[in-house]
Amino acid sequence: MAREGERAMEQQEIEFARILEQVRKQAKEQNNCISEQQVREAFAGLFLEDKQLELVFDYLKKHKIGINEPVNLDDYLTEGEMDYLEEYRKELALLETVTDGEREAVILSAMAGEAVAQDRLIRIYLPKVMEVARLYTGQGVLLEDLIGEGNVALAMGVTMLGALEHAGEAEGALVRMIMDAMEECISENLQEADKDKKVADKVNKVADKARELADELHRKVTIDELSEETGMSKKAIEDAMRMSGFAIEDLERNV
Repeated sequence: MAREGERAMEQQEIEFARILEQVRKQAKEQNNCISEQQVREAFAGLFLEDKQLELVFDYLKKHKIGINEPVNLDDYLTEGEMDYLEEYRKELALLETVTDGEREAVILSAMAGEAVAQDRLIRIYLPKVMEVARLYTGQGVLLEDLIGEGNVALAMGVTMLGALEHAGEAEGALVRMIMDAMEECISENLQEADKDKKVADKVNKVADKARELADELHRKVTIDELSEETGMSKKAIEDAMRMSGFAIEDLERNV
C-alpha cells in the first residue's frame, strides 16, 4: 500500500512538471504573459490548493512571465544588450514592410519551394526572432547569441513549410522552431556551465589538499604523496592537473 502511494505521488509530480512546462510554453506564445484563469484551468486536474498555486505564480514571475499583463522585458537586459538591441532595431527598420495579404502570398510561394520567396520570408520574420529572443534573456545566454540561434532556425524553417497544409499555420510553426532553437541553446549552455563547475570543483579539491600537505612538508608535494595522504587515486590527481593546465602550484608535475 505504501509503495502504491509513493508511485501515485511520483506520477503526480511528473504530471505537475509536464503541466508547468506547458504553461510556460503557452505564456511564451502569448508574449510571455498568461492569465491567472489559464493557469488555474491548466492545473485543475491536480486539485492544487491556493498556497500551491501561489507557488506556481511566483515561479512564473521569476521566469519573467507576466500574470494577466506582460512584464517589461527590457528590465532583464544588460546595458550591453540594450545597446545591441537598439542598433539591431535600427537595422531591422530598414527592411521592407508587408501587408497581411502580401505576407500570405509570400508564405504560399515559400511553401511551394520557391527560393526567392523563402529568402524574402526570412527577412519578413527577422523582427519576430528579435521579439522571441527578448523572452529568453537573463537565462545565461547573450541576447545576440539568442538572436543568432533564432535566425538560423528561421532560415531552416522556411524551407520546411511545404509540409504544412495551410498558410495560416506558417507563423506558428516558424515561431515554435525559433523558440525550440533558443531553448536548446540555453539548455546546452547550462549543461556546459555545469560541466565547467564540476571540473573546477575537482581541480579546487586537489589544489586545496595539495596546499594543506605542502604547508605541512614546507615544499611542493608529489602525486604519489598526495594520493597516499588523501586516498585520492593517482588518476584523479593527474586528471585534475591536466584540467588546470598543470597550474596547481603546490603539486609537482611528473616528468
